[in-house]
Amino acid sequence: MPSDSTVAPRQHAYTGPALPQVPEPSHAERVRTLFSRASVATLCTLSRKHAGFPFGSLMPYALDAQGRPLFLISNMAMHTQNLKTDPRASLFVAQAGEDGDPLGAARATLVGDAVQVPEIDLASAREVYLGVHENSRYWVDFSDFHFFRLEPVDLYYVGGFGVMGWIEAADYDRASPDPLAAQAAAILKHMNADHVDAMILLAHIHSGLEASEASMTSVDRLGFSLRLKTAEGMKGTRIAFPREVRSASATREVLVEMVREAKTGR
Repeated sequence: MPSDSTVAPRQHAYTGPALPQVPEPSHAERVRTLFSRASVATLCTLSRKHAGFPFGSLMPYALDAQGRPLFLISNMAMHTQNLKTDPRASLFVAQAGEDGDPLGAARATLVGDAVQVPEIDLASAREVYLGVHENSRYWVDFSDFHFFRLEPVDLYYVGGFGVMGWIEAADYDRASPDPLAAQAAAILKHMNADHVDAMILLAHIHSGLEASEASMTSVDRLGFSLRLKTAEGMKGTRIAFPREVRSASATREVLVEMVREAKTGR
């Protein structure tokens, strides 16, 4: 098992025989992936006008090589004024709920201190930020705009119902985004459109669940999750890949192998 993976408890009710726990990416890796895939979040600062009250703002951002969010903000913005009074802030990112249920979607909050990017790091911050927010070239050189970065102090992750926990900033710093993150949506779309029967078979073989319908809800380098319609109601399960995958083609190859083995019993 890769060093930055973890064996997590099952996330959904299961009434069959006890099943072995399945390796999953760590919460730190999931949060790093979540932040890397988004580019706009909710920034909460401490209000200068109303002491002690949080002040929420829509905030475009980009991540530097250490996973620290970078902001390009104007002196006139209320959040900038708040940060210059008190640098403590948090950034909240949420994944879109695939089934329309926002509480079932992954989300994370990064708590930290927002500091102005020092002169020595400005060139790299500018390059990274403009690579994500091209339109910012129109105002990046205005004298009242400055780059800030949010230095992580702690992070909190919610992966859906019953999956949550705090993540050390050092663990987040060491984590990397999942290598399938950019291809995951396309993989899910393909599997759910063309391979429902295969997923029903894999759920039966690997999880002991009998389903009439199945959909793949997530996929990562270590495995995938399914939502299943069974005679007892909707259930979920996670199935591990026999080996780590790091590309869409490798994912296809290993899924074909798994289905072939499930059909032949070998």
